[in-house]
Amino acid sequence: MKRSAAEIIREYGPFPDVDDVSGVSFDGKHVWFASGERLNALDPESGEVSRSLDMAADAGTAFDGKYLFQIADAVIRKIDPESGEVVAAIPAPGNGGDSGLAWAEGYLWVGQHRGRKIHQLDPKTGEVLRTIESDRFVTGVTWVDGELWHGTWEDSESDLRRIDPATGEVLERVDMPPGTGISGLEADGRDRFFCGGGSSGRVRAVRRPRQDFK
Repeated sequence: MKRSAAEIIREYGPFPDVDDVSGVSFDGKHVWFASGERLNALDPESGEVSRSLDMAADAGTAFDGKYLFQIADAVIRKIDPESGEVVAAIPAPGNGGDSGLAWAEGYLWVGQHRGRKIHQLDPKTGEVLRTIESDRFVTGVTWVDGELWHGTWEDSESDLRRIDPATGEVLERVDMPPGTGISGLEADGRDRFFCGGGSSGRVRAVRRPRQDFK
């Protein structure tokens, strides 16, 4: 297993009226982050929040290329990011214990925090198609270049893990500094991970390990 220390490229925030950051996603231009009662669009270049959608948003966030998906109140809502309209909803598998959310290859991938699991979901029905076990509390989840990564946060330790999607075996760990947690996770498709910082109220950009670029 490869192991390295995280290189934090940039910190965003704290932001006005944001006490906690949970889910994080990226639409190619904006980093969307959940902050309890709002879903916020952050410009990663300027560091400014350009707009916010008023809605329950206390866990994972994902983007499928057109729509946002947001976990809150044991429900995954599908949202039009232009209008803020909820166009569909499915049950979340953890019944309130879910954390991360990602979109990949037509499916939703849900991190179950204290359940230490990642579920692959049918995005239309919410049916759990398969489950990957972890030995740590799972937070954010993301796919990049065919690789499955997830965040962990347990006690005061947090890291990013690249795992084998078939077996759950940990292939690589990127350790965050002590006391720096990961609550949400999304790759930008290139050299950055965007990480929610939980009760710090921040979003952090972490460099993706260079040897994994394809």
